[in-house]
Amino acid sequence: MAAPVRQNRSLLGWVTTLGPGSRGYRAPPPPRRSREPWWPDPDDPLTPRWQLGPRYAAKQFARHGAASGVDPGSLWPSREQLLELEAEEREWYPSLAVMQESLRVQQLAEEQKRQAREQLIEECMAKMPQMIENWRRQQQARREKAQADKERRARLQ
Repeated sequence: MAAPVRQNRSLLGWVTTLGPGSRGYRAPPPPRRSREPWWPDPDDPLTPRWQLGPRYAAKQFARHGAASGVDPGSLWPSREQLLELEAEEREWYPSLAVMQESLRVQQLAEEQKRQAREQLIEECMAKMPQMIENWRRQQQARREKAQADKERRARLQ
């Protein structure tokens, strides 16, 4: 079923067709952001916690620059924070040499697993003629026993 289409008369009297996703009026523009930085009251209990931290100050400095009143030196991490970030980076993002070594160890383990499987297959294939021969003997013995049972039943009747 098609969407309803409205016809609207413009200022000059022409008829325009409005689809389902259009409006017959002009919406007001969104509110503009103020030109000067706004700092929340830290003593107000209704102030969100995220507006009281250093990240909000960095955001204000990014928006308004020196007019925000934020000391640019406070935006950089301290020596302790930098050491902590480097330690975290070493833990979570290993170096190229470490990644290459772990990849080499992983490939070596996969190769050993593949070789062990191939050797197991070779051993089983070496046993295969004997297993086929045993199976054929069992089948022959079963057929002979079934034939003997059939002859015995025929004699008893």
